[in-house]
Amino acid sequence: MYFDLSKTAQYIQDCAPLGPHALSHNVDIFVIPDFISLTAASTVLRLEAPTIRLGAQDCFWEDSGAYTGEVSPAVLKSIGCSIVELGHAERRRLFGETDEQVAKKAKAAVRNGLTPVVCIGEKTQGTPLEAVEECRSQIESILEVTDQEIIFAYEPVWAIGQPKPASAEYVVAVTKELRKLCGGRMVRFLYGGSAGPGTFDAMREGVDGLFLGRFAHDIGNFRRVIEEVGS
Repeated sequence: MYFDLSKTAQYIQDCAPLGPHALSHNVDIFVIPDFISLTAASTVLRLEAPTIRLGAQDCFWEDSGAYTGEVSPAVLKSIGCSIVELGHAERRRLFGETDEQVAKKAKAAVRNGLTPVVCIGEKTQGTPLEAVEECRSQIESILEVTDQEIIFAYEPVWAIGQPKPASAEYVVAVTKELRKLCGGRMVRFLYGGSAGPGTFDAMREGVDGLFLGRFAHDIGNFRRVIEEVGS
């Protein structure tokens, strides 16, 4: 909810040239605007940047029915979304979402051909081992409901919105252990939490990419991150 409708439209338009730029660096990129903007964003990306994946910020665990105010994963798929973000720390904190509910949403997303981007992370800063144990149920609940591709966005809750990201040493230690929980499953790990240019290089041994927040509002930052990951 940082952007209004017109600012989101302009942002999607500004992102379009990043599609071929990312493709040339063998990097996947996605944008996840608000629900109201999805249809217009889908049109722009389909015509001008078809390699940029479009995502939604949430979905419900049923495809249809008497669920006023919820958003169907089937509808998201029909308007051009290919991914859906689930279980963000704000959803868990403000709306009480549980691991079980997030897993039900992930199952519904996969059922409709959407790739879940599941946010995980520990609430307070401690040791890497403590972080892994807190994240264990967040990961295992998802692995139990699907064997399809999953993207985990590892965001230490204590690092979100801070001036600097969590230390690279810490993130690499945590994500290497979290990856072990997944066995040989088809997963990718992104780091989020004050991520921006310069973050990925130090963490590349543990993560596959970045989950950008406010730093991506600057298209120049977004472009630099693409180049950094692509290197």
